[in-house]
Amino acid sequence: MGVHILDAMSREGFEEVVALHDRRSNLRAFLAIHDTSRGPAFGGVRRWAYYDEDQALRDVLRLARAMTYKSALAELDAGGAKLVILDRPDLDVEAGYRFLGDAIERMAGRFYTGPDVGTGAHELGCLAERTRFATDPGPNGPGELAESTVAGVVAGMEAALQLLDGAIDWPRRTVVVQGLGEVGAGVARRLVAAGAKVLAAELDAERAASVAAELAVELVDPSREYDPPCDVFAPCALGGILHDLTLTRLHCRVVAGGANNVLARPLHGDRLHERGILYVPDFVINAGALIRGATFHLTGERESVDSIGRRVGRVASEILKLAAEEGAPPARVAVREAERRIEARRRGPHLVDR
Repeated sequence: MGVHILDAMSREGFEEVVALHDRRSNLRAFLAIHDTSRGPAFGGVRRWAYYDEDQALRDVLRLARAMTYKSALAELDAGGAKLVILDRPDLDVEAGYRFLGDAIERMAGRFYTGPDVGTGAHELGCLAERTRFATDPGPNGPGELAESTVAGVVAGMEAALQLLDGAIDWPRRTVVVQGLGEVGAGVARRLVAAGAKVLAAELDAERAASVAAELAVELVDPSREYDPPCDVFAPCALGGILHDLTLTRLHCRVVAGGANNVLARPLHGDRLHERGILYVPDFVINAGALIRGATFHLTGERESVDSIGRRVGRVASEILKLAAEEGAPPARVAVREAERRIEARRRGPHLVDR
């Protein structure tokens, strides 16, 4: 059954959804702007081999909404958006990104974009040729985006451990890192340096071997990545990985990682809570790159990676403590708090968030 787009937009407060097509590059893409009440919308470009347009549309809506929540909880003067490209064999990637750059430039600063799955430095360079509103991967850009996300993820883990045990104590902890891309490898690197025992799973065998050789982490077969007993399970690959089947296999106390949309459905956050597993909401813990990029685009300043980590850690601690006081799932509390802040801004800039 297809997405009823206008119903979905009305139900979830979307402002604009645009379908983009370019005959020359064979590009097909969707841009979703969720909310600009707090400021211009920020969101990366995801290029993925979606099964069909319906799957791509569902993904862009889910990701854009999460970006709004992420911005609100990080106290940024920004809203949320996302752009997804349907990756196909006949796509001329460079020409497609240049086409998108022209489309983004025409929006005149209502939408800022940057990296995501499938969009790295080369693709960003193609965008930056055509628009001022894309992250420049070179020295003139914000820089250290992955490092900022890593700092926030580790800080969010620490907030969870502090709440549960009153201490972080990394040398006594075991963490399973799912995915050894730029963020996952960075998280593993920080944890190893702090003294934690790190197990890691990665589908790309060459990448897995390289990171394992560098960091001396223990590799876990990706088919068994949910099974090892650990303190923290850290999803740092794609989203939608926690569902009815995988939830039953977890033997962790905390779920906290850099991936977006970790929960297949909101009810899976409830089920984690019922099992006594503390979930640090993804749109809280992985906000580091957004904070770095949005701050740079809006003010011209580069907030330090350590400052961003502390900032994310404070927000994570606030949400987890509030959820503990209420006996409620942290994901539900985080959504409620984000929506409260967004609604306050919609009603007028004179209202102060509290």
